[in-house]
Amino acid sequence: MRHFAVVGSGPAGFYTAEALSKTYGDKARINILDRYPVPYGLIRFGVAPDHQSLKAVSKRYDKVADEPGVDFIGNVTVGRDVSVEELLELYDAVILAIGAPHDRKLGIPGEDLAGVVGSAEFVGWYNGHPEFADLDPPLGGTHAAVIGNGNVALDCARILSKTPHEFEGSDIVGHALEALDGSAIRTVTILGRRGPHQIAMTPKELGELGHLEEASPVVDAADFPPMEADDALEPGHRKSITILREFAGTPADPAKPKRMVFDFFAKPLRIEGNGKAERIIVERTELDENGAARGTGETYEVPASLVITAIGYSTPQMAGVPYDERGGKFRNEGGIIGDRLYAVGWARRGPTGTIGTNRPDGYEVAEQVATAMPAAANSDRAGAEGLKRLLNERGIMPTDYDDWRKIEETEVGQARPGSPREKFVRVEDWLSALGR
Repeated sequence: MRHFAVVGSGPAGFYTAEALSKTYGDKARINILDRYPVPYGLIRFGVAPDHQSLKAVSKRYDKVADEPGVDFIGNVTVGRDVSVEELLELYDAVILAIGAPHDRKLGIPGEDLAGVVGSAEFVGWYNGHPEFADLDPPLGGTHAAVIGNGNVALDCARILSKTPHEFEGSDIVGHALEALDGSAIRTVTILGRRGPHQIAMTPKELGELGHLEEASPVVDAADFPPMEADDALEPGHRKSITILREFAGTPADPAKPKRMVFDFFAKPLRIEGNGKAERIIVERTELDENGAARGTGETYEVPASLVITAIGYSTPQMAGVPYDERGGKFRNEGGIIGDRLYAVGWARRGPTGTIGTNRPDGYEVAEQVATAMPAAANSDRAGAEGLKRLLNERGIMPTDYDDWRKIEETEVGQARPGSPREKFVRVEDWLSALGR
């Protein structure tokens, strides 16, 4: 029997557990560990609440968790409750799938002013992440800015621009829905250092912006290269640019009071304000011969009492695990960190790709594990039994998948009309639902 620990219960963790289960069958015991009492990671805390079809992938993960050799062990923080070194003593292999939950910094003056928040914080706030439930973003001003040209930036801008009615059927948490209902924001500026051809926005997310009840997208046609330049783009990217061109050719609807302004070729230089964010000083850019943004010297102001930075994420460092500072991920070669220690997902690649990208990633690492550790050989590692014994000695009370189902049942039961659930946003509330 082999014993494997997968640290992290988001997409990368579940796909890796799925692959290990298929590879080893009844010859392995696979434990999926998570620092929270509930599973799903990015699916629960990162995917936009109005994208329920994406969140439905959790049903696949439920099937993985139902496999006889797979167990969920929640409410355990690796690095605090148990070390990676200790896990390596208990398991044949440890696979780190902890994602990249930390916001990258802009590195400009003023980013520490009140009113400047990272997208991980803002997304966590409206998705019920316990670390960000008390964020209280300033929504009393009329202008907000989102720095970044990826799908996360679009999510943040869209959430700021929707009406309460448009959140029907979503699982946005109650405190965020109430705050957004009272928001005074009427203009959201989306800042990108380069042009439309360099965006990392997908057609589905862009297309949604053309159907909002009270907000119109605004794009300057002068920002685009000649139409024939689109022919060199990948099909999906070309479709995104086509949507942006359509926005540029459509006047903002005067009946809609809100605007989502795409400001391309815009490099934030600093954020200014009297103790809180009031404006961003931006430099106009142009593309050099290598496609990189360079400043032109022309500067202007973008008003914003709320500034959301959506420029990427990084994986937190862990004691004893080599780290790639520049890439914001664990140092690895094809997923291999060291002897019996692996990384998958964003912890391996950095914050790139979609949810589905994690599947081949997890299967590749599972294959490497299987090559190094044939199923035929028996292990003398203690696995889950040893881990739970250690946790008990330290006063840690882990949760399992049955506990999660009880929590889920309670969340579903307290949902507002039309919503699939009302999430708990405190660890103590999750545990209270279990009678602890």
